[in-house]
Parts: sequence; structure tokens; C-alpha cells
Amino acid sequence: MRIAMIGGGYVGLVSGACFAEFGVEVAVVEADAAKLAALRAGRMPIYEPGLEQLVADNVAAGRLSFGDDLAAAVAEAEAVFIAVGTPTRRGDGHADLSYVYAAVEQVARALRGPAVIVTKSTVPVGTGRRIAELVRQVRPELDFDVASNPEFLREGNAIGDFMRPDRVVIGCESPRAQEVLRRLYRPLNLIEVPIVFTAIETAELIKYAANAFLAMKVTFINEMADLCERVGADVHDVARGIGLDGRIGRKFLHPGPGFGGSCFPKDTLALMRIAQEAGAPSRLVEAVVAVNDARKAGMAARIVAACGGSVRGRTVAVLGLTFKPETDDMRDSPALPIVARLVEDGAQVRAFDPAGMEQARPLLPHGVTYCHDALDAAAGADALVVVTEWNEFRALAPARLRTAMRGSVLVDLRNVYDPVAMTQAGFSYHAIGRART
Repeated sequence: MRIAMIGGGYVGLVSGACFAEFGVEVAVVEADAAKLAALRAGRMPIYEPGLEQLVADNVAAGRLSFGDDLAAAVAEAEAVFIAVGTPTRRGDGHADLSYVYAAVEQVARALRGPAVIVTKSTVPVGTGRRIAELVRQVRPELDFDVASNPEFLREGNAIGDFMRPDRVVIGCESPRAQEVLRRLYRPLNLIEVPIVFTAIETAELIKYAANAFLAMKVTFINEMADLCERVGADVHDVARGIGLDGRIGRKFLHPGPGFGGSCFPKDTLALMRIAQEAGAPSRLVEAVVAVNDARKAGMAARIVAACGGSVRGRTVAVLGLTFKPETDDMRDSPALPIVARLVEDGAQVRAFDPAGMEQARPLLPHGVTYCHDALDAAAGADALVVVTEWNEFRALAPARLRTAMRGSVLVDLRNVYDPVAMTQAGFSYHAIGRART
């Protein structure tokens, strides 16, 4: 079986490599010359554990290739996946579909025979219908089908999510499209993964609804953390107490500085706009967007307060810049407003992130010092802030960390440390949703 993947970004690259691992012949089309050169040289344009080896193995096996010749890639393909970016459109919060429609038009002109055009990108409800209309306008005689196959990949665990998913969602209406996609995912039958077939609009909405619901859980536990601080409760015990209820579940009940990344901020905003335009506004999603934006903006104020009301002239160490561990993704990271505010208030910021510092440099203010490791960042610092919960930060010995610093303020925005141990090491320890120690 042969497929084409239009777009060699995060979704396209991971999906293409994993399909190749299934035994499918995959041609990835990437228009960016620098990114294409890197892929051909075996250099990954993103940080994702296990991806470099997976790509190398499948390129060596002849199942995975990279190029910029779209016509050649789709010539013999049974399915063509659209995996280009759908960033938030400036001004109104909608998903920008210009890259999707441009790719579809190119595919329509290049196809030589019957094929299924599949959206892998996250697209608003109704996009599949618009794609079908566009293809018919460009090639009225073309025999094609349209399907929606949204991705549910967590950055840092994307390969596992693809190879061992909770479910696969496929929106299509023709028996041929269903047969092609069922064959494509046949290896998952061995582990009894549910394949959910729906209408195209339903599949498109499932993706947004899933991300919005998870974002709502994160926002809810963050609000409960604030309440815990006021009443003397422990948010971790609250999260465990409610998470053990099978109707609620334990995942995504981890308090922190607010969600970021490539999906939750973009998708909650897009769903909010979709619902408003459909005349069925989602007040819950609107609240999630507003509360999360306010939370990220307010995190720096916590740090300033912990430092006695001012950080001017002080050195603040920031551990973690990416929106989550095991990725180099800086999109909508809480570190962006936090570091910007600290610098604006006169702090000298020393930062370290295991994977994201190159991506962070153009996004953070000038004057930030980028360090070799966590202890280097902490050296001489008056205060230390944990923004991203990389495992190597968890492993730091409290006494060694305290010795490296000049001051004793530690603001743990991810609750990675034991409050008692940090207090015993001499820190003035500030956590999220926990009483002060």
C-alpha cells in the first residue's frame, strides 16, 4: 500500500514514520527547503523521543521517503493525507485553512487516478465538505473520496500514541474510503484498538471536543489549586480524591501555570469561534480560554510576591521553557509571559531547558542568559522558578541546589518537589495549591 503525506511537520512526520512502520510505503512531501534537507540528512526538525531512530529505520527499509515533488508523491497513492499547519488566524481566533486549501488544490491537479484525500490536520467542522467542493471545481472528472482522520498525538509520547492509540477516529461516507483506511490501520487489529467510523463533520468535531474537554480538566484543577491555597487544603489530595472516581479519571488533573502548546490554546479558541458562529456558543470553552490566559499572565506576579514584592536587580533562575517536558515546542508556553514580565520588572533571568533553548531565544526578551544545565542556571540566583517539569529537575538534590543559589526562594509552578524536603534544605518554598511550608 502506498500513501502520500503532505507536510513534514510534527503531525505529518510522526504519522508518516509510524505508517511506514506498519509496512506502508510513505512519501512525505515537504515544501520548506531547509526542513527537507534536514530530513533527507536524517536530522529531525522537531524534538520527539524515538523519532529519529524510527525515521532512520524506515528510510533504510525503503518504506519512507522525503521530497518536494508533490505530483510524484501522489501518483500511485491510494490515500493522500493533508498534514499542513492550521494556525490561529489573526484577528478572530479561527483556524487558518489557507495552507490546507492550497495543498488540496495541488493534490487535485496532480492526482492521476482514484484516491482518498484525508485531513490529518485539525480543521473546523465543514472543512471536509469544502475540500470536496474545491476538488470538484479543480478537477470535475476526478474520481476521489474525502475523509477526516484527526490525530491525537501528545508531544513527547507521539509514537506510542500512534502505535498504541486509545482509538482511531475516521470520518468518511463511501465504502471505498472506509475500506482503504481500514486496510491502512489493519496492524492495530492485533491489539484490538477501536476504529470509530463516523460522518466527516462528526470526526472533525471529535478532535476539537476532545482537546477542549482535556483543557477544561486542566483549568478546573488549576482553579481548585487556587481555592486550596485560600482554605488550607492540598490540591494533590483533591485531585486524587476526585480522580479515583471512574467517571472523572486521574489524567489531566495536575495543577500548574496553565496549558500551552500547539493544540489546546489553538483548538479551544477555534472551537469557541465555531460554536459562536453556529449559534450554539460554548460558555464553558469560553471560560476555559479566558481563565487559562489570565492564569499564565498572572504567574509572574506569584514569583514577584514570593520575592517580597520586587525582583528588580535580583537574579531569577528559570528551569524549563517549553510548554511541557519531552518536547522543544515553545508555542503558548507559560514561560513566555513569565520571563517577559520578570525581565520587564528588572530581574536578571538565567534560564535552562533541556531541549527548547534554541526555539526560545527568538521569543524571549534580550538579556536572558541561557545556561548549560540546571545548576548553572541556579548559580548565584536569588530565586528559582520551576516552569516545566523535566525529570532531570526532579532529580536535583535539594541541598546541592540550595548551595548553588545565593537566595532561598523557590517557586515550584509544577509541584515537582517535596515541600518538607525543600524546607529542610533551607528553601522558602512556594508551590501550587499547597499550604506554605
